Amino acid sequence: MANCPICKKNPRDPNYQPFCSKRCSDVDLQRWLGGVYVFPGEPADELSQDDREDG
Repeated sequence: MANCPICKKNPRDPNYQPFCSKRCSDVDLQRWLGGVYVFPGEPADELSQDDREDG
């Protein structure tokens, strides 16, 4: 069984897998919502060509 990715303990509650608890699940969610986790990619333009023509 894999360790919890947040606290490194073994998962104990199947309702929160791969986390060991609601707390660790909530910590992970907050990291996503706070922008800690990001996917690399090309920077987006501030405005697309269509937006510039309409304004």
